[in-house]
Amino acid sequence: MTETEAVGLFKCLADKTRLQILKTLAVEDMYVERLAERLGLTPPTISFHLKKLESVGAVSSARSQYYTMYALCRDVFTARIIDIIAEKSDEADIQAERDAQYRQKVLDTFFEYGKLKSIPAQRKKKRIILEEIVRAFEFDRVYTEREVNIAIADFHDDFCTLRRDMISERLMERKDGEYRRLRETTDVQN
Repeated sequence: MTETEAVGLFKCLADKTRLQILKTLAVEDMYVERLAERLGLTPPTISFHLKKLESVGAVSSARSQYYTMYALCRDVFTARIIDIIAEKSDEADIQAERDAQYRQKVLDTFFEYGKLKSIPAQRKKKRIILEEIVRAFEFDRVYTEREVNIAIADFHDDFCTLRRDMISERLMERKDGEYRRLRETTDVQN
């Protein structure tokens, strides 16, 4: 189910009458007049709501002798909400562009001529700064603490804080006095 289809379905379900129609159709298939009688509504009202439900794929219709029978499309309701949320957003490219612009704005604000002017207090901004600094390190290479300190010092004098923050943010790993850049980084440029 696409994002647009999900929005249409959720909007359609946000109506008590439509929910009552769906509950009734979950028990058995019915025609408009029978639904109207069962729910105490007029046939034109039922027809209006059925058209809305049919347009989002919640119900289907089939001609049977004199009547048009309506049935619940159960497969629409078997989708888990988490699966709908996990689908790629129609606006994913736009969101990625906004993220890239925000990232560049943070980098432009905190870096000047390749040096870090100050360490951001806000975690989100600090993460972006740390991701930029960790690019100075290669994957699959072991560094000594001295090598790490020298590389970080090229960006800022407080290399101890930055080194500790890169480890706590899981951008680098320290084990037995050796440092490695971790692959879990969200740095998409490497």
